[in-house]
Amino acid sequence: MVDQYWADVTFLHWPVRPADVARFYPVGTRPDLFDGKTYVGLVPFTMRHTNLGRGLALPYFGAFHETNVRLYSVDAAGRHGVVFLSLETARLAVVPVVRAALGVPYCWAQMRVSRSGGRITYDSERRWPRPGLRSRVTVHVGDPVQPTALETWLTARWGAHTHKAGRTWWVPNEHDPWPLRAAEVVEVEDGLVEAAGVAVANARLRALYSPGVHARFGPPVRVQ
Repeated sequence: MVDQYWADVTFLHWPVRPADVARFYPVGTRPDLFDGKTYVGLVPFTMRHTNLGRGLALPYFGAFHETNVRLYSVDAAGRHGVVFLSLETARLAVVPVVRAALGVPYCWAQMRVSRSGGRITYDSERRWPRPGLRSRVTVHVGDPVQPTALETWLTARWGAHTHKAGRTWWVPNEHDPWPLRAAEVVEVEDGLVEAAGVAVANARLRALYSPGVHARFGPPVRVQ
């Protein structure tokens, strides 16, 4: 069991055509649909307080900024999750460890998260692979909101599908409901979604921000 705290999370989402992204899914999974549509997410946040088991803290490996590009997945057993196309992190040591252990595509980047009043800015510049890829997101955090059914579907994902050692795996996680707030987008200059090979199909959904939740990961389950 791995316990983490995901803090200062901003959710940006765009609709994508399921047929256009189907090639990214591991064998045994497919695009998860909401009213016939699926989405790509750009999600910057800060990882804090990672613990193994019931108390072994990982102060270096367990605290860092991250920005991920993700799609939404489901397998034949009905297990819902995400498929990560890239995950930026400033922790160089995390990159080979997690890539080797779980097949998750972590990338090394220079990252910074800064605040000014109600504004929060996430800056990332890729170092490896494909150095120079940038993402900069600034939002103004607003009032608490009640999420729509679609927003709950996008944020309350209970696992991740990944491909490792010729197999597809589902890594389960659980967390409390996200406390969500409105997020007015001040700036988005992102090259990560396009670099992942994803073409958005329509306008971005409203942005959301959360101060964070605790998340707990269980052992991987073989899908196929």
